[in-house]
Amino acid sequence: MKIKDLKNISQFNFVNIANEDMEISGVFIGDLLSWVMANGKENQIWITVQSHLNVVAVSLLKEFSCIILCDNATCDEEFINKCKEEQVNLILTSYSAYDCAKELVRLKI
Repeated sequence: MKIKDLKNISQFNFVNIANEDMEISGVFIGDLLSWVMANGKENQIWITVQSHLNVVAVSLLKEFSCIILCDNATCDEEFINKCKEEQVNLILTSYSAYDCAKELVRLKI
């Protein structure tokens, strides 16, 4: 599955899609950055509520396919611009982490 296949989820707001053909290999849910760095895997979607610049850095380090900010978490323009600069795919959603994961499972990710 690829990032462009997520466009069917109506509650996803695609803020920055730098590479819609990026492969998705799974999902990782977590907000503790040290835990995410230790356990996240390449090409996973990262679901979180964190929206500071270190999130972008961890996403790059782990080579995640996408960051999804859930639970109506907001991010500032600096965060969005950093995602654009680093070509990090960014999606915002009102879904909880659980409901977001359910939608992704429904798509067979």
